[in-house]
Amino acid sequence: MGRNLIETIMGAVVLAVAGFFLVFAYTHANLKKIEGYEITGTFASVGGLDTGADVKINGIKVGTVAAQTLDPVTYDAVVKLSIAHGISLPSDTVASVSSEGLLGGKFIKLTPGKSTSMIAAGGALGPSKNFKSIEEMVGQLIFLATTDNQPSAPPSPAAPRD
Repeated sequence: MGRNLIETIMGAVVLAVAGFFLVFAYTHANLKKIEGYEITGTFASVGGLDTGADVKINGIKVGTVAAQTLDPVTYDAVVKLSIAHGISLPSDTVASVSSEGLLGGKFIKLTPGKSTSMIAAGGALGPSKNFKSIEEMVGQLIFLATTDNQPSAPPSPAAPRD
């Protein structure tokens, strides 16, 4: 009888800790979609960027990725961004897809320019930086390490014969 009581109490403690963790994670996660005006950006590759991903300026979330489509003519990725009201972006703002770490998710990094004219709602970002995934960079590094890029050594002079 005492064993059943201990198991019941331990089960209740585990459920309470799990519930506390879920409440903590929900209240501290920044999962809400930012309502704002929409702009578009064109990228050669978005490398696993998801709809709903963050849009950040200097590490601060200022928007979300609203939609992604493929341009049927250029085959570039066209990404629609929702930027928070009150954030005005200069017309020479540069966008790039970045990774939150080795195993982290992808997000759009905006680097505002110095222009005095701003991008209007429904406008488009200027040129974007191309995204290179970590897998591509590691592959290039391995390729460079394994290829023989050294110039061949000049042949050694023949040894004199007696």
